[in-house]
Amino acid sequence: MSITCFPDTQDKVPTIPVHLTRVGVSGVKKLLKIEREGKRPIVLLPTFDAFVDLPSTQRGIHMSRNPEAISEVLQEAMESTAVEIENVCAEIVSLLLKKHKYARRAEVSMKSDFMFIKKSPVTKMKTQEMTKIMADASGYRDGDKVVIRRMIGAEVVGMTACPCAQESIKESSRQKLLEFLDEETTEKVLNTVSLASHNQRGRGMIMIEVPEQHMIRGEDLIRIIEDSMSSSVCELLKRSDENAVVVHAHEHPMFVEDCVRNMVQKIVNEYSHLPDDTLVTVRQINEESIHRHNAFAEKVAMLGELKYEIEGIEENNQSTKTICN
Repeated sequence: MSITCFPDTQDKVPTIPVHLTRVGVSGVKKLLKIEREGKRPIVLLPTFDAFVDLPSTQRGIHMSRNPEAISEVLQEAMESTAVEIENVCAEIVSLLLKKHKYARRAEVSMKSDFMFIKKSPVTKMKTQEMTKIMADASGYRDGDKVVIRRMIGAEVVGMTACPCAQESIKESSRQKLLEFLDEETTEKVLNTVSLASHNQRGRGMIMIEVPEQHMIRGEDLIRIIEDSMSSSVCELLKRSDENAVVVHAHEHPMFVEDCVRNMVQKIVNEYSHLPDDTLVTVRQINEESIHRHNAFAEKVAMLGELKYEIEGIEENNQSTKTICN
């Protein structure tokens, strides 16, 4: 039986010889089960995007090689007992560059729902919380070797209370209280009760580079993001839990800018051991309740830059304390 040889149309020269930055596949869904020693396995249903660049002399990439590379790496990951998702992306990048000899660069990104267990603040009921975890890897050829950078990230929902609205509520309440209370009693009341404000559902996001010989846990990023807003949220809340969440949020009012700065400071405190050229992206989006628009803030910098800024703030604060004393 003869085998028909089909033409390789992708290898032809394009009629318009333009280099393309990214060509590949997006929205590839796969199952990934990560075994952990002494703990329950993590089951993810991640979505992958995988791209390579395309030279001006090549009409198209061999598209099937991208999902093929994803499948091969995930099959190996399923047989391993310790897998970091950013390493999965890095392995796919490496395999893409092996399969696409004409490519100089490759990029892979992954995003998945991630379920974790937390306890409600008062009744301590266990509740399943859904969040997002992400991983990216990019690689390029440097002579005979391939240089790959890996990143891991998380996106978490929380809540914020607006400081500006709360201050205006405090002032209007002061004027009303002074109609029948003295100033000292009025201040005691204002400092005791929870003051109203408008709220936002906040979405905090951190993406941080994972240098060679280092590991960053997604669960730690989730904790940092949650702790950087006015309050974390829970899927299941009884009345006492609900009260605690609302009170805590209004005792810690924050702008969208405050959330980003809080995350930056916590990252510097927790990951100061990482190299200064570690890339960090921090983002907060607050879905407004009294506006039709959303509030946005972001910081993109190398860890060394963040250290410099935070250490400068701490040095200034220490100098101020010394002068006051």
